[in-house]
Amino acid sequence: MTSNEVLSMYENLAGLTSRMSAVAQDGDWTSLTSLEKQCATQAAAAATGVPALSGAPRLRKIDLLKQIMANDRAIREVTEPWMSQLEEAMAAH
Repeated sequence: MTSNEVLSMYENLAGLTSRMSAVAQDGDWTSLTSLEKQCATQAAAAATGVPALSGAPRLRKIDLLKQIMANDRAIREVTEPWMSQLEEAMAAH
C-alpha cells in the first residue's frame, strides 16, 4: 500500500464517519447501519497493516485520525443514550 493509498483510505473513513454522524443526529438508523457496514469494509484494509508515513503525509494521517475520532465521539453521543433507552424499554417488557 502506497502513502497515497493510505491517505485515501483514511480520507474515505473520515468522510464515512462524518456522514454517519450526520445521519445519527437525524435518527436515520437505517442509513447509519448501511454506512457502518461500508466503514467496516474500508477499515478492514487498515487491519492488515499500513506502512508508516513520514513528513506531510504523516501529519495528514494524524489529522484524519483526529477527525475520525471526533466523528466517532459525536456518533456515540447520539447512539449511547438511545441504546440505554432501548435497553430500559426492553427490560420493562
